[in-house]
Amino acid sequence: MLLKSVFLLLLLLPMRPEESHKPYVLSYIDQYKYLAIDEMDRSGIPASIILAQGILESNAGSSNLAKESNNHFGIKCKSYWTGNAYYHPDDDRDENGRIIPSCFRKYESVEASYADHSDFLMNTLHYRPLFIYDKTEYVEWAKGLQLCGYASDPAYADKLIRTIQLYNLHEYDYYTVQYIDVSKIKPSEGMVIAPE
Repeated sequence: MLLKSVFLLLLLLPMRPEESHKPYVLSYIDQYKYLAIDEMDRSGIPASIILAQGILESNAGSSNLAKESNNHFGIKCKSYWTGNAYYHPDDDRDENGRIIPSCFRKYESVEASYADHSDFLMNTLHYRPLFIYDKTEYVEWAKGLQLCGYASDPAYADKLIRTIQLYNLHEYDYYTVQYIDVSKIKPSEGMVIAPE
């Protein structure tokens, strides 16, 4: 009887936020894992970091910023940005301390957001020290992103690491994308190549 009561109590306890969204996050991971691996191959940024940042910054693609601007990494315009912009309240304040809309980069596609995230980290001077780390050193990358000021949240590194570990995203750091030029494949006898 006691065991049954404990089991029922466990069922009634609220799930942690990251567990209550797990199916939603798993769908995001499944949709963008190969894009993250491709960006890792291109840039050296761990796929686990790319996916974890995408999950946290866009609420697994469900935030208004992600839906309205395809911005999955919360990257703001900066003075040199010449692309489209999307204004959304964040952490910028006016001279009276009131929250004002921040300028965020707006992309034509999620793929463009992923590519710009890699370019942003590779081409911004204060993120350069991160590239001494290997693509399998996600803990160092997470801590480095926080130290370099990627986000204002003081627990940002811990959240990235917890997300990576919860969803085993570090496994993708060992993958590589291999491109096959299908135009060079010659059909053998009995093999059918379907039209595109």
